[in-house]
Amino acid sequence: MGGNLADISVETHGIEIIPDADRTATIADFFRIAWGGSNSLATAVLGAFPILFGLSFWQASAATVLGVLLGSLLLAPMAIFGPINGTNNAVSSSAHFGVVGRIVGSMLSLLTAIAFVSISVWSSGDAVVGALQRLTHRQPAEWMFALAYAVFAGAILLVSIVGFRVMLLVNKVAVVAASLLFALGFWIFLPQFDARFAGAGLAWGARDFWPPFLGATLVVLSNPISFGAFLGDWSRYLPRATSRLQLMGASILAQWLSLVPFGFGLVTTAIIARAQPQFLAQVDYTGGLLAIAPVPFVGPLLALAMLSGMSTGTTSLYGTGLDFCSVVPRFTRPQATLFIGSLAAALIFIGRFGFNLVDAITTFVSLIVVMTTPWMVIMMLGYLFRRGYYLPEAMQVFNRGQTGGAYWFTHGWNWPAMSAWLLSSGVALLMVNLPGHFVGWLGNLAGGIDLSLLAALLLPAGLYPLLLWCFPEPQAVFGPAGPFGVPSADRPVPAVTGRQVCTPPLSETT
Repeated sequence: MGGNLADISVETHGIEIIPDADRTATIADFFRIAWGGSNSLATAVLGAFPILFGLSFWQASAATVLGVLLGSLLLAPMAIFGPINGTNNAVSSSAHFGVVGRIVGSMLSLLTAIAFVSISVWSSGDAVVGALQRLTHRQPAEWMFALAYAVFAGAILLVSIVGFRVMLLVNKVAVVAASLLFALGFWIFLPQFDARFAGAGLAWGARDFWPPFLGATLVVLSNPISFGAFLGDWSRYLPRATSRLQLMGASILAQWLSLVPFGFGLVTTAIIARAQPQFLAQVDYTGGLLAIAPVPFVGPLLALAMLSGMSTGTTSLYGTGLDFCSVVPRFTRPQATLFIGSLAAALIFIGRFGFNLVDAITTFVSLIVVMTTPWMVIMMLGYLFRRGYYLPEAMQVFNRGQTGGAYWFTHGWNWPAMSAWLLSSGVALLMVNLPGHFVGWLGNLAGGIDLSLLAALLLPAGLYPLLLWCFPEPQAVFGPAGPFGVPSADRPVPAVTGRQVCTPPLSETT
């Protein structure tokens, strides 16, 4: 699974269990994709938001570091499900949400793909048009932006359809090139940078400091959290015996390295805001960046936008196409990718030309955090309660048009997990408070302080175990060692019925 040109063909595997013979990827391969997905100009765009919220450079830096570090720790355990079950994380969630209830993970991956493919296409397309404007001194027309978006969206779609190998190749090139270009960018912009940038002059710890600080942390946190539904897409090609600690370590390191593009976004946004006071009202990061860039750096900046846009866009779209073919089993992975990619492309144009771009991005990433975090918490607790014991074949029942099995629960839904997720994400969403962008009904419950992340973490951590005590799961889902910390029920597992359209069963995995 080296990602060489000679190995590239359209990937045939979908969400069925990856055979052991095909699990030839390495932790280094996984690391490159995870790093490449966030080592992009799109991440730098997210890095602009703490400054846009009115924070000083050092306050924005603190919010950024807090968001990345917390997000990386929350994200890391989501990498281990791929090697265990040989499928993506949404299908793996069948063990906890039910074989039908795992559509929750599919919905979350769809939201994530729309948000981050859009950010990638918008930032890359704007950079191309802006670079041409800077070099030719001609005012761009709207059709130029539309053409640039269409080209980038088409290229991302093509790579995603071909599949894992070509995506790995793109990331091998992009992750190194983008890192070098970011390093060059820091050196180019350093003479213009002043770390004393004060933003809106907010005092540390003051009453009006906390809403923008926590809001900025939430936006930054959305970047690592956005990978929660996707890590299994890339780790499912790893051997079953892959070290779980090493895999989680690779995931954490990949997110820590995203501090490079986040830092680039912070530094350049502080420069833009000082040079162009109207920037904070207009909020055109790419245009502002090109305006302050020396002419010799316009070419490298254009290369950065193109390479990093492809890397981030493909990692998001590939995972969603893969997952959608599990929701609509009649679709192959390429067909599902084409469908979702076409839908995302349409929404890119609607969002760019029909709505306020900053409000759209801010609202989307907030939804991602408060809805994905409870889902991840339930997955992690479920892994703990099961002692890492899973039945991969039982996860494939819905995909094969069958019913029954260990994860059928109640007509395919596991209501303790579903109820915990619905209540937790609903309350957390109501508590979102992003000043000037999105404020939930309970957003001012704590004097304007955003409590959504705290609710998204604590509510499922309390509700899910409580509901499992009230409504125990069948003993069969826990394996020979039995459950850890929760009771089980001695009730039979319904027999699997219906058509069989997949490969012969594999043994259970612990």
